[in-house]
Amino acid sequence: MLLDNGCFMSLNKNSGFAPHLALLGVQLFFGSAPVFGKFALQTFSPYSIVGFRVGGAALAFYILQRLRGNLELENTKDYLYFAGFALIGIVCNQLFYFTGLSLTSATNASLIAVMIPVFAILISTLFGNDKLTWQKIFGIVVAAIGVMILINPFKTEFSSFTLFGDLLILFNSLSYAFYVAVSKKFISKYGALKSIAWLFIFGSLINVPIGLYFLGQMNLSEVSGFSWLMVACLVLFPTILAYFWNAWALARVEPSVVVVYVYLQPLIGFLSAVIFLGEHFSIRPVISAILIFIGVFLVTRKSNPPIHKT
Repeated sequence: MLLDNGCFMSLNKNSGFAPHLALLGVQLFFGSAPVFGKFALQTFSPYSIVGFRVGGAALAFYILQRLRGNLELENTKDYLYFAGFALIGIVCNQLFYFTGLSLTSATNASLIAVMIPVFAILISTLFGNDKLTWQKIFGIVVAAIGVMILINPFKTEFSSFTLFGDLLILFNSLSYAFYVAVSKKFISKYGALKSIAWLFIFGSLINVPIGLYFLGQMNLSEVSGFSWLMVACLVLFPTILAYFWNAWALARVEPSVVVVYVYLQPLIGFLSAVIFLGEHFSIRPVISAILIFIGVFLVTRKSNPPIHKT
């Protein structure tokens, strides 16, 4: 089963390789969202799509967790923590992103997303979930330079027309970073599947009603099978699989490792555009890829333990 820890059963549970394989898959799934979303948005509103994504994922994770065991949490206050994580990492994250993207350019959104690892590591360090080292700082800077080379910020226009959308994308980045930084303790405690089930259950209490309201403004009989297929792909790949594998990895590595993989999204988006949309290929993404992978290596590389004399 793809949503079981057994999806990596060929790799040791505590292996340092498995979480990175999962995180690479996460970014590939997230990178597929614009391709599926471009077609789905031709028919559905952003809020309806968010409702489908969150509601569909909540139902899937609920069923899967019930098949494996119960949904009960050990402490009553933990329900409040997961409700808070859902508000930050699901509700705000989704609504800020899709609303902001409708008001600004994709280039602006990609550039602002570079702030996610910076926000996450600072917040995670403050909460004691991460250790800030010069190697990690240097790795983040190198990867950020690679992203900026790819998206060319000198051609990015931040104007009063896009200001509100840019701010929403900034809040989206901050909300996702905060969620990753503070949720590790609870995800490690309860496991990825139970944790992500509660996150989407709580998130669906807000996102689904909003989505249903906008869905009610449509004539569903005119929706094509292709549009429904694109929505189904959005629910399965960049939502169910991506969020689960992200949580699975977060329970096993530091938050700084999880968020630095965000730097791969602009690169994956560019390659997707070349493959699926026929955009022009150039040397710039190659240079960008090299710098991004160097940065990821520096952040994820474990420092050698000190040698103690006896």
